[in-house]
Amino acid sequence: MNRAIVRRITPNIRTWRSTLKTFCSDTSEKLHGSDGDKAVTVKSSSLDSTDNVPQYDVAIVGGGMVGMALACSLASMPLTKHLNVAIIDSNPALLARDNIKKEDAPDPRVSTVTPATISFFKGMGAWQYVQLHRHAFFDRMQVWDYTGLGYTRYSARDVDKAVLGCVVENKVLQRSLLSCMEDSDVKKKIYPSRLNSMTLHKSSLLSGTDSISSEPSGSLAKLNLSDGDCLYAKLVVGADGSKSHVRKLAGISTTGWKYPQNAIICTVEHTEDNRCAWQRFLRTGPIALLPMGDNYSNIVWTMGPQQAADRRSMNEADFLKAVNDALDDGHGPHPQSERIGDGGILAWLRSDETSSASEHFEVPPRITKLASDRMVFPLSLMHANNYVSKRVVLIGDAAHTVHPLAGQGVNLGFGDANSLSRVIAEGVAVGSDIGEMALLKRYESERKAANIAMMAILDGFQKAYSIDFGPLNVLRAAAFHGVNYISPLKKNIISYASGEQRLPLFT
Repeated sequence: MNRAIVRRITPNIRTWRSTLKTFCSDTSEKLHGSDGDKAVTVKSSSLDSTDNVPQYDVAIVGGGMVGMALACSLASMPLTKHLNVAIIDSNPALLARDNIKKEDAPDPRVSTVTPATISFFKGMGAWQYVQLHRHAFFDRMQVWDYTGLGYTRYSARDVDKAVLGCVVENKVLQRSLLSCMEDSDVKKKIYPSRLNSMTLHKSSLLSGTDSISSEPSGSLAKLNLSDGDCLYAKLVVGADGSKSHVRKLAGISTTGWKYPQNAIICTVEHTEDNRCAWQRFLRTGPIALLPMGDNYSNIVWTMGPQQAADRRSMNEADFLKAVNDALDDGHGPHPQSERIGDGGILAWLRSDETSSASEHFEVPPRITKLASDRMVFPLSLMHANNYVSKRVVLIGDAAHTVHPLAGQGVNLGFGDANSLSRVIAEGVAVGSDIGEMALLKRYESERKAANIAMMAILDGFQKAYSIDFGPLNVLRAAAFHGVNYISPLKKNIISYASGEQRLPLFT
């Protein structure tokens, strides 16, 4: 399935392996993954009615943004708000209300949330908490490269929207989701611990004050935690990041590779307000300047590992000069608006151009101060060959990681949470066992196609800009021209980047 989907989208990911394996059959005592990781064990013994181990409908391993979004979504829907939910995460912040002070400089760890994600947050009641803290909407975006041959400008007005996205600190998203969860009526418990092992037990009769709210069938997952606690769950959700322990215990293998790049992130300050998202493609990788409000912006700069180490160790003055050179003309000339704005090969398209096509190239605001530490992260692409196993499902970075050049990683995770919560609600509506493979495969089918499509596009951009070759540079510039002036293509790209499922083609 993976290979067929990718082949239709881009030739840049031809190495995807397409083997889909079946995990956790009812008759197997031990189920092995392709990489030999520890597998889920199926116990033949039944749970008896005197077993006092707490039992839950859903156990979410990982209380980060995506895992907490799933919990909030389940709590917000009439069909699922009665479910008993356990959240397993050793992060002490989940049990403590950290004060987020607006006067503090923004944290460099941010997310660019799309209009689709904003709608998801509003629907489950979490966006009202985000609005209590610093966040920055942007309605314009400018993309260009170091050759000076072309640029593209996007505007929310091109698709009759108010905004293209919103930049929010991760800690604000996390706190907002936790506040939403705490204020809900859902039955939940946070376990400040780590998952040690996971087994499947056949079930016959379950009872007790914390019993599953729907009739059990088949088997339950038993989770053993690092502090000695244990619990049963009808469905285990792996939301525990790219090194997911749930994924390993379920024996689900992955496909992917490391990029020869690191990303350096930090918060910077400038003298004027910034309402635009800027991205310039350099020879070593893209640099993005994202608005954060209060004259702050976030830098995401991709480069080779050694370059990233050098930039991180620079003194502030030298680093600011490097950033301003990267965003201005230090790596090449500015694109000239009149080269494409007054006619030429694409002049026939002007009658149907978007409003942003007539906007001239702008220079980003000049950075004057470094307002946070510089953080460096290695970059990689990873995709789980399966999203589901018996009583196990993966969401977010546990299922996929992507290149950060378009800021889509966390939005894919929120899309997973939204999709899974709807599938669970559909299962509850018809009385299905929410941990059964037949139901979970519906989630996998929907999200795997969408995630692979986005991964292929982002990987294609990364590869296209990793080569500095004259004819290829001209082709890339022509692509910038085309996007800027071909109205249907530009509108579809904006819609796709905003979270709509259709591909950015002439449709």
